[in-house]
Amino acid sequence: MADKRGDGGAKMVGTLVAFAAAFVARKGISLGWKRVTGKEPPTDPHDPAVGIAEALSWAVILGVGIETARLLAARAAARKLRQPSAD
Repeated sequence: MADKRGDGGAKMVGTLVAFAAAFVARKGISLGWKRVTGKEPPTDPHDPAVGIAEALSWAVILGVGIETARLLAARAAARKLRQPSAD
């Protein structure tokens, strides 16, 4: 029974870390987009004023970047939580 509670706590920590990583990744990707393209990233890719290539590029870069950051952060948190404490 105690194992299930520990797993829930680890999942909660992993989720919080993943959300934080996604937030930071989005900020970083937006900053990188501005530097590379010289424009703000599209806020609404469905807007007809945004070209299809720009909308697709933004969607792919943002999706891959955020999911990569979330995956790495969640794995790092899980690895850290599994390590025995040095008490």
